[in-house]
Amino acid sequence: MIKKLVLVFTVVFAIQLHAQEGATTTSPYSFYGIGSLKFKGTVENRSMGGLSIYKDSIHINLRNPAMYGGNNIAVPPFNGESRAVKFTVGGSNSNTKLSTESGSDKANSTTFDYLALHIPIGKLGFGFGLLPYTSVGYKLENSFSDGLIKERFEGVGGINKAFFSLGYQINKEFSIGVDGNYNFGNVENSVIVFDRDEDGDYLQFQSKENNRSDLSGLNFNIGLHYKKIFANDVEIQTGITYSPESDLTSKNKRTFSTIVFDVASGNDVAVSTIDFDLQSVGLERTNLTLPSKFSLGFGLGEQNKWFAGLEYTSLNTSEFDNPLYNQPSTSFEDNTVISMGGFYIPDYKSFSSYWKRIVYRAGTRVENTGLIINNQSIKEFGMSFGVGLPAGGNFSNANIGFEFGQRGTISSGLIKEDFINLQISLSLNDRWFNKRKYN
Repeated sequence: MIKKLVLVFTVVFAIQLHAQEGATTTSPYSFYGIGSLKFKGTVENRSMGGLSIYKDSIHINLRNPAMYGGNNIAVPPFNGESRAVKFTVGGSNSNTKLSTESGSDKANSTTFDYLALHIPIGKLGFGFGLLPYTSVGYKLENSFSDGLIKERFEGVGGINKAFFSLGYQINKEFSIGVDGNYNFGNVENSVIVFDRDEDGDYLQFQSKENNRSDLSGLNFNIGLHYKKIFANDVEIQTGITYSPESDLTSKNKRTFSTIVFDVASGNDVAVSTIDFDLQSVGLERTNLTLPSKFSLGFGLGEQNKWFAGLEYTSLNTSEFDNPLYNQPSTSFEDNTVISMGGFYIPDYKSFSSYWKRIVYRAGTRVENTGLIINNQSIKEFGMSFGVGLPAGGNFSNANIGFEFGQRGTISSGLIKEDFINLQISLSLNDRWFNKRKYN
């Protein structure tokens, strides 16, 4: 077990080290609201188009807390005594092509996606972990007709989620669970509007507006799961989750800087900075609404062989309001996602062929992100593929996923993103407690 833990933390360190080389996201659409929503799920889920209704005994499900509960499994590696302790870590790399009506550019980002631990206690199970909730990372520029920069917008940060989950299996078919989430983080952004003299040269000194919001708050997620196994190992599974509306407290700060801009390098240096009194306008401390969320899914399969399902998720982002960063050209509507996907295992018990024990996954998703910019709804589409590679005993595995997709449009002066995501995770299982056996 110690070796596995060392491996997990080595992977986490490597992901974090790589992520520090670039922003956690490169999407211009993270400019709006509190950033781009991150997918709360594992590589296994993402490789099936985001499908998250499948429950088994060797993977952690981060989206439905009901799946932390479950009966003991009677298999030789665990002596039929109890389910294994499970821990998982994952990260991803995204390559994006950004296109407008007048040109295109490329961007790359690497992120840490999640770290979680699940400990079973009979029919009860609990878990805890850390994952990002939103991410901000953009650098947008408008130019004059002669190519010099007219405006520059930059932003970094995001919100993280530390969670504690509890699940209980009521009977052979039904289980119930709840997540408690502490959301925390910060968002920083800046704006420069460049001024020029009569000859078209930049003025010696420019002005820069800087904003920072430190955010924190609690929310909850309730889950139900149903699993029924019929003759010939045919099974159906269905899952429901609901997160009620909650609030984030935002402590805000705004400053104005006088800067000197270096045209050659594109960098700016602050000469002097003054604080703006946000308290006088009622914006020093604000509340942001985290919208309610609902998901429902259903799937059919053959136990330990194949599974296919459909899931619908709705996030009431039309409820969202951010008084500090309201944009006149931006509004919000409800976010909806339809996910379809599944997996296939040729022969999970095969001793003669490693390839037959590999899990092959695929899926697709269609999403309305909830953003409306210049009267255009921002939509997203993705197709995903992945494999689960057995790694040692106790059903531990490494998971690799690929996703190809598109977000946005070039219409109405907007940006289209064509992205390729690579996701990698470790899902490790072990026994922490063993009953002593006497002859």
